[in-house]
Amino acid sequence: MHASRSFRSTAAWLLLGSLLAMPAAHAARASKSIERVRMEVVDRDTGSTVQPVPHRGDDWIAGTPGAPYAIRLTNTSGGRVLVVLSVDGVNAISGETAAPSQTGYVLAPWQTTEITGWRKSHDDVARFEFAALGDSYAARTGRPDNVGTIGIAVFGERAPPPVAVSRTPEPAPPLPPAPSARGRSASAASDSAASESAASNMRVERQHIGTGHGAREWAPASSTAFERATRSPVQVSTLRYDSVDALVSRGILPRHRAWTPARRPEAFPGGFVPDP
Repeated sequence: MHASRSFRSTAAWLLLGSLLAMPAAHAARASKSIERVRMEVVDRDTGSTVQPVPHRGDDWIAGTPGAPYAIRLTNTSGGRVLVVLSVDGVNAISGETAAPSQTGYVLAPWQTTEITGWRKSHDDVARFEFAALGDSYAARTGRPDNVGTIGIAVFGERAPPPVAVSRTPEPAPPLPPAPSARGRSASAASDSAASESAASNMRVERQHIGTGHGAREWAPASSTAFERATRSPVQVSTLRYDSVDALVSRGILPRHRAWTPARRPEAFPGGFVPDP
């Protein structure tokens, strides 16, 4: 199913299975946040939230090939929101190269949910798991350029039109002067230079891991209608990720972290001998 390109009428997905109500106190605190939707990555092996590390304007997390993860989305507002989810530059529902105008998940007011994989149908997903770059879903479908990113574009819902009231029309305000050609040229040159710099950095800092197309899991959802209040998203948030070794080599993590085991082994962990 593909979403309409119009921002006024958008096909979307309403997540059913793991849509959870937030406690009232949590909701009150969230309403003061400037973020309409909070995005977190959850390590599904441990159930813990992965804490991002800020570095040069980006937030980074470390992943281990083979480890499954989920993306936790929390609506911190009192209205429904549409969240377009991009993983490695790919729409996690439709499989298209991601764009904000596409289909997404609808979250009810003060609700949180965990997206655990690439949507395959109304009933199941192929789980998200970190993988070697060449084994990532984006690379296997010929789109490796944006591997290592997790992003959301958030839209508020359009309110019903107010009841029309007859009144004398007011004169329209004068139009502001058009920007000079010189101003547009300087802006375009600045944007171009920034893009070239970012592309250069990406070439130097080669990505090590991506997100694979894992085993199928049950994750029910249904289609719903959603009318966007604006053509542009009210929030765009991005996380970047790579392997521990890659983050150490870039100076994002301290060097000793590369050799720190995930847990300390124990000689007597307890229990009985299980079947092999």
